[in-house]
Formats: sequence, structure tokens, C-alpha cells
Amino acid sequence: MKNVVLLGSTGSIGTSTIKVAQDLPDQIRLVGLAAGGNVELLAEKANLFKPRIVSIADEQLVPTLQNQLNGDIEICTSEEGLIRLATMPDADIVLIAIVGTAGLEPALAAIRAGKDIAVASKEILVMAGEIVMREAKQHGVKVLAVDSEHSAILQCLDGKPNDSIRSIWLTASGGPFRQTPAEKFKDITVEQALKHPSWVMGRKITIDSATMFNKGLEMIEARWLFDVEMARVKVVVHPQSVVHSFVEYVDGSMIAQMSTPDMCLPIQYALTYPERVASDRVQTCLASIGQLHFEEPDLDRFPALRLAGRAGETCGTMPAVFNAANEIAVEAFCERRLSFLGITELVEAVMDRHQTVTTPSLSQILSADQWARAEALKLVEETGAV
Repeated sequence: MKNVVLLGSTGSIGTSTIKVAQDLPDQIRLVGLAAGGNVELLAEKANLFKPRIVSIADEQLVPTLQNQLNGDIEICTSEEGLIRLATMPDADIVLIAIVGTAGLEPALAAIRAGKDIAVASKEILVMAGEIVMREAKQHGVKVLAVDSEHSAILQCLDGKPNDSIRSIWLTASGGPFRQTPAEKFKDITVEQALKHPSWVMGRKITIDSATMFNKGLEMIEARWLFDVEMARVKVVVHPQSVVHSFVEYVDGSMIAQMSTPDMCLPIQYALTYPERVASDRVQTCLASIGQLHFEEPDLDRFPALRLAGRAGETCGTMPAVFNAANEIAVEAFCERRLSFLGITELVEAVMDRHQTVTTPSLSQILSADQWARAEALKLVEETGAV
């Protein structure tokens, strides 16, 4: 039995985690749940699983939450509540599925409290991968990926030494614009960008998939998770999303992890690691799929991959700037203040203006994040719909 704390229990990853917990009641016990502002769903899941503690971001929502809870469940709020959950004495693993930078401090708190963490928030490793992995090693805890791609790599590596890896290959669906001619990119709408061909995800990650920033962020994550330099992290487009990623070894062998796309599988693997627990939720029939297709990513149409490589090679504070500028750019695009092409243009402009701090402290990383957001907002205001 694993005692699990779930931060971000009402988002897409959170709701998939709830499904896994319902599938495996003898293996997974949810002892803590946190949410942003969805009081009704948090209360519903808390009444179902009876965690010891729940946390809601907005303190003003506590009375509403209290009225909907059954039984003796402690309520916490804001960042202090997240830290309280992340360091619960009886927690074995903390799954962090909070969008944005809010999951970074709880992740570090969990590590310092001796808890394994499962990471669904890309920002944690993109911004502070060097710090997070160093602290995890110092405290003897695991950092497990929830992304399907990184889960696949973990399964393919299976403890093999770093020097046996020639390349880590992350697969990308190519998003909704894989075959869209470059000349039409300037006219892409928000509605078009939100129609992903393979996955049902939140707004931010769906837009990131359309621009391939999502894959760029995953490249930086992989660099830290698996302790390889950026030159060994590669991307191949695979529209069926059946091969979730693969490892190419120095002898030329390639080992891949395959399954029907379903986030419940990598979530379950992270929560039950290193064991494999029987579940009938994911069923894969290769005969029905028929063919698997692979192609090189087009860096001219999707320059986010190039920018990610630059950020990951530069390291220091640059990945935090890459991530923060993209968050502002995506929001501006969704508000129709920036064009689809303008997302990448804005991020590159902010990166060009940044003076990188090498081997930064956490405070310097957070400062770089705030600087990048302010700089990106200023550029949006100055240029309008790029």
C-alpha cells in the first residue's frame, strides 16, 4: 500500500490519478488532496477517499469547503497548505500536478522530508532541475516522471548505466498542425490550436503541443531526469502516439515502450514503482492500429525545439526564462493579443534579452522567472498582436 498526496487533484492529471486510485484500492491510499478553486470536486473526492488533510488555494473558500465535507478532515490553504501536505509524515509519495511554478516549493519540501515525488508539473524540472535532482540524491529519494514520454524512458532504461545510452528519443504527436503548410501558420486560431489529435488535456498544455513547446520542455526535463546532456536528447514525430518514447543504446539497439494513449498508465507506474500492478484500464491492439509512422520534426515550422535545445544547453537561469516567457505568450495568444507565430517570436525575444546566471540559487531562478514574465508582458504591450 502506498500513501499518496495529490497536489492538483481537480485538473486533468489529478482526475486521472483519482481513477487510478479507484482502480487500485488495495495498492493506493490518498492521504492528502489539494486543489485550486474547484471546491465541489475537491469535496466530492475528499468524501470518497477520506484523506486526513485537504488544501484549497483561496482561504475565502474554506467555509464553503467545510460545509461540503463529511467527517473529520483538516483543511489547509495557500502555499502553507501545500507544504503541509507535501511533508505529511505518513505520505510515501507526493504527486505534483499543479500548473505553473506553484509546485516547486512543495516539491523541494517533500524531498527534504524524505518523500519520493512524482512530477507532472514540467516547471519543476525545467526551472530547477539541477537543484531538484541534487537534493533528491542528497536525501535518497526518487523523482519519478508522470509524463508518458518520461515514464516510457524510465521503463526502457530499467537501471541501465548512463554511459550505455546513445540517445534518448522523445516521441511527439506533431499536434494539430503537423501537416499544415508554413504559410498558413500566421492565420491559426485559438480554436484550431485547442484541437489535439491524440490527447485530451488542459488549455496550456494543448497549445504547447500545437507549438511543440511542450516537447521542448520535455527535452529539458529529460536532460535532468536521466542525467544526459542535451545533445543526447532527441525528438521524432510519431502521430499515432502509441510509442511513447524509446532509448537508443550505444550498440545500436532501440528499446521502446508502447501502449494506447492513456495518462492513467504512466500515473499508475509512478505510484506503484518499481512494481507493476495488474489493471485492465489500458488495452492495446497493435493489429487494430495497423501501422506506426515516424518522421523528422520540422524546425522551421516548430522553432520551439531549437529554442529548447538552446535553453537546455545554456542551463543556469535560461530554462526558467524559456518556460516563463512561453507561459505569458500562450496566455496572450489565448486572449487574442498575440498571433500563433508570435508565441515563439516572443519567447526568443525574451531569451535574447536575458543575462544568464550560471549555477543559480533557487531565489535567482525565481527572480529570472519573474523578470521573464515582466519582460514578456512588456513586449506584448509594445508590439500588440505579433
